[in-house]
Amino acid sequence: MDNQSVNSQKPRAIRVLLSGGGTGGHIFPAIAIADEIKKRFPDAEFLFIGANGKMEMEKVPQAGYKIEGIDIAGIDRGNMLSNLGLPFKILKSLSRSKKIIKGFAPDFAIGTGGFASGPALYEASKLRIPIFIQEQNAHAGVTNKILSKKAKAVFTAYPKVEGFPAEKIKFLGNPIRENTVSGMQDTAHAKEKMGLDKDKLTILSVGGSLGSRTLNNGWKENLENLKEKGYQLIWQTGKLDYSELSSSLQLPTSIQLKEFIKDMETAYSAADVIVSRAGAIAISELAVAQKPVLLVPFPFAAEDHQTKNAMNLVEKNAARMVRDSEMKDRFWTTLTEICENEELRKEMSENLRYFAKPNAAKEIVDEIFKIIEW
Repeated sequence: MDNQSVNSQKPRAIRVLLSGGGTGGHIFPAIAIADEIKKRFPDAEFLFIGANGKMEMEKVPQAGYKIEGIDIAGIDRGNMLSNLGLPFKILKSLSRSKKIIKGFAPDFAIGTGGFASGPALYEASKLRIPIFIQEQNAHAGVTNKILSKKAKAVFTAYPKVEGFPAEKIKFLGNPIRENTVSGMQDTAHAKEKMGLDKDKLTILSVGGSLGSRTLNNGWKENLENLKEKGYQLIWQTGKLDYSELSSSLQLPTSIQLKEFIKDMETAYSAADVIVSRAGAIAISELAVAQKPVLLVPFPFAAEDHQTKNAMNLVEKNAARMVRDSEMKDRFWTTLTEICENEELRKEMSENLRYFAKPNAAKEIVDEIFKIIEW
């Protein structure tokens, strides 16, 4: 048999189209899924479709993947006049997506949400390419609801997500950073590693990379309560308030002020109780960390999805929740209720197991390849 015949029989590498962006919550699950496929098929070819000017155009290449940008944006509710050009942007993004997809010829497409995901998956489905959706939140966005009718499967982080066909839902969790799973340590050891007293109750407060002014103000107002109780605090302020807080507050060594925490797995490990916003990926990491948590949802998230995320945990007694508007009245009392009740903390940690999906990326990829029969 000549070389040409041998080569013609060799199956070509699988091609995977991914689209998701706007926020890390959409981008990092897509990258985690791509990484898992690449582990299994080192020769696989990947192409992302993102929105020009959004963070995926920087983060995806940093992760080692190629990305093509389309001109798409969402509705600007603050300036309705700026939406006049939106129909033209949508048409242009659909045309551009179709051209990219035809040129790449993927075997299947995965959408993880964000502006670009809509046109990319819509055009892929029109070209009869199998499409899959990974929805991070407890409340589905409008675009994903529409696309779910064409999807082969919808992978969710919650057992019930309104707006999706029930028979297509696969409750497999959100892909999270591998270090969060593999890097968890003994609590006492992690406290010492962070320069804290291993015998004192420790609270970790996280408000995202930019930070949460609501959480920061909550801690400012309760510093004396914190000192009186003798609790230790790892306080991640984010970029918003770090300079002002670090220059204006005189803090004891038991309160560690940090703009950003790079080694999150050690911080999770050191915590006895965690205070956090209720973003989808944050909750998925908290569930794997299995530490009792007080959630303060960001009230201006699209369709108030952070509150819906939090309520899923509250209903299983896996978390407590305080709304932004309740911070003055309920933050400290709810937090101390958790801190002072060891039985409650154990119960909450145990109930978090239900939402812990440390192998989400692996199980999502297993399901995709089962469905496409590759």
